[in-house]
Amino acid sequence: MGGQQQHKKSKVVKIDSVKSWEEYINEATNKGYFVMVHFSAYWCMPSIAMDPFFEELASTYQNIIFLKVDVDEVKEVATKMEINAMPTFLLMSGGTPVDKTVGANPDELRKRMDQLIPQNPSDA
Repeated sequence: MGGQQQHKKSKVVKIDSVKSWEEYINEATNKGYFVMVHFSAYWCMPSIAMDPFFEELASTYQNIIFLKVDVDEVKEVATKMEINAMPTFLLMSGGTPVDKTVGANPDELRKRMDQLIPQNPSDA
């Protein structure tokens, strides 16, 4: 009863299987959306420290699908995307990686996104 709304307003989707990964990547590809993926691990403090910033990015960039993958839970995806360190942030378009940022560096991540993603502010 009502427990569904505990993580209200989160635009970050936690991927828990190869199937859900493929579904979101296919949906994004079909709609022409970029996908930003945060590859993390529950034991990696820098990954955990980046969670609030990643949520903030998800609220800022409305037309991007934000996914979070725990490399220990969905090893197949991490291996396929050649993830070797956490945190790693992978920007994808059309199912293909277009940019990879390794490490907990919010300024660098925002700078890269601003360079690669066309911003269309709706409030002018």
